[in-house]
Amino acid sequence: MSEYLQLFLVFAKIGVMTFGGGYAMLPILQREVCETKKWAGDSEIMDYYAIGQCTPGIIAVNVATFIGKKQKGIPGGIVATLGMVFPSLLIITVIAAVLHNFMDIVWIGHAFAGIRVCVCVFILNAVLKLWKSAVVDVWTFIVFALVFVGSVILDLSPVLYVIVAGIAGIALSLLGVRKEKPGKGAAKDGSVAAEKEGSPAAAEKKNGGDGK
Repeated sequence: MSEYLQLFLVFAKIGVMTFGGGYAMLPILQREVCETKKWAGDSEIMDYYAIGQCTPGIIAVNVATFIGKKQKGIPGGIVATLGMVFPSLLIITVIAAVLHNFMDIVWIGHAFAGIRVCVCVFILNAVLKLWKSAVVDVWTFIVFALVFVGSVILDLSPVLYVIVAGIAGIALSLLGVRKEKPGKGAAKDGSVAAEKEGSPAAAEKKNGGDGK
């Protein structure tokens, strides 16, 4: 139960501290899930972002469902999702009850204008962090550039860009341009080197070949 409670509280914290919609939640999601709790790596959570963008609903809520499902199965996914939406549901219910009383107050509009600027900074910060693990070579940069230009010029659904980028990744892999994900090769080489270092042959060689 403590693990379910932890899932609920972590995503409730994300839900209650974020203004500006699903995209504004991404930097806080990354910090809590990747850096604090270590529930997912940067590349893994980026995959969740992509899938969450392709599926119905708010991207941050979808990501919460994925993380919860990974940690504690279907019940974990339900608990994490409830934790994410509960603060918003509670706050929006209260605001809806009294919103008409504040609509004409000028400083309320100014406050939300300032919040929107702050949200832009949070989103930019998340983009810069994700850039380091996503755009790792010339091919990923080309995909990024094409999608960026296309999204600026053409008024198409983001789902289409995600699908096209996924197809491009598969095509690059089939062509042999990108054979493995960034970081996996280094980890594999490191593990092999460590294995060799700890092998009896390596120990014998280290001791001058006399087995001492």
